[in-house]
Amino acid sequence: MASAPNANLPIFYNDLVPLNSNEHANHRIRPIDAAPFLKDQHAVPLTIDEFVSAQRFVPIIFSAGEDPVPLALMGLNEGVNTFLDEEGKLRGPAYVPAYVRRYPWMLAKLRPDNDELSLCFDPSVDWIGEFEDGEPLLDENKQPTEITKGILKFCEEFEQAAQRTSMFMKDLKELGLIMDGEVAIQMPNNDQPFVYRGFGMVNEEKLRELRGDQLRKINQNGMLPLIHTHLFSLQLMREIFQQQVEQGKLPNVPAPAPAA
Repeated sequence: MASAPNANLPIFYNDLVPLNSNEHANHRIRPIDAAPFLKDQHAVPLTIDEFVSAQRFVPIIFSAGEDPVPLALMGLNEGVNTFLDEEGKLRGPAYVPAYVRRYPWMLAKLRPDNDELSLCFDPSVDWIGEFEDGEPLLDENKQPTEITKGILKFCEEFEQAAQRTSMFMKDLKELGLIMDGEVAIQMPNNDQPFVYRGFGMVNEEKLRELRGDQLRKINQNGMLPLIHTHLFSLQLMREIFQQQVEQGKLPNVPAPAPAA
């Protein structure tokens, strides 16, 4: 039985157990066509490998704090995901981040004194278990099946992309290019605009002021196109806002204070 949600686990994960040839010999995985775990999540981690594909659909922002990470913004307000319906099914064309497609799997260290990563999964999901239907995770010899090998490969590629993303963010910070973001969106018939803060973005002014050697470096190592992709994607924030308007998912705007 899965334990209570662990605050130290990443978002979505309630528990984590290693895939074990004895305990999970009869486990199967069913296909799913919805992601109810995602429908109330407005921002999802994104790797730099996904920037080009994602920027057609979602704004790419950075989380606030000392160690920012790229995020795909699927809604402007907490608990709002404009791309999914109430059942967790996609409303239309969208980009689903690899972080979401990886769930409930991930590679994790089982022991703090050992850097070896093991394939683990969240046992609280209802599409992995001892079913009559679905694809087996292990064969009759208790060896990984092709579907499990594919899951492992995807998780390995995700970890590699995450490491590249970590280096990208480290370089952005060292260059002093990240600033606090803010966007104000005015709606007709509303005196007060909707103001969104609490995220990071690249400072375009500082980007233009980079020394020639710094600019040459980020151009040669591939950072510059990624930065521009991030900046272009921010235009989609107003489209996400409009989707929230159409779906009736806007917070109340505080009324202006009465005149003294």
